[in-house]
Amino acid sequence: MSTVRVLVADDHPVVRSGLTGLLALEPDVEVVGEAADGEEAVALATSLRPDLVLMDLRMPGTDGADATARIVATLPGVHVLVLTTYETDTDILRAVEAGATGYLLKDTPREQLVAGVRAAARGESALSPSVARRLVQQVRGDTGERLTPREREVLAGVARGLSNAAIGRDLFITEATVKTHLLRAFAKLGVDDRTRAVTVAIERGILPGA
Repeated sequence: MSTVRVLVADDHPVVRSGLTGLLALEPDVEVVGEAADGEEAVALATSLRPDLVLMDLRMPGTDGADATARIVATLPGVHVLVLTTYETDTDILRAVEAGATGYLLKDTPREQLVAGVRAAARGESALSPSVARRLVQQVRGDTGERLTPREREVLAGVARGLSNAAIGRDLFITEATVKTHLLRAFAKLGVDDRTRAVTVAIERGILPGA
């Protein structure tokens, strides 16, 4: 069996060390380099030409999705497997659209992680079950958790540029209730801020476009 050459990219030294140690136990896997951010990941991938880059998503400077896009676009044969703690729709779609071969979560069991590394190095998809479900839901245009009519009304107010207090006055609900509806909408849309919530809602046809 040929050796899978891996570059580990993560901004946390302890995580990099842990992954390197874990992969070193596999006779057919060799960690050839470590990167602390996306920019370094691109540079090392270019010089080392590994079979696979094990890529964290959220890193300072150039993040994992941007680094993935650059690696995939310029280094044929170098695959990227995202390994992250985040599984929001936005993160998953950014990674997949950037060209990542797979998307695993950091709580993935060791055996599944190693199997994912081998599969991704061959160019095969490696997805955590929860990520696979989200992607299927995206393709079907179904988030699995639809916004309630009130959540849509609150988001529509945000889209009009209204404050939480103004939205509450329009809908005859308290500002605290507005915040609750917004947080629930954020969770369902896989976002963490008002602007992105409106953008995603428009993209999915939940709110009318401008």
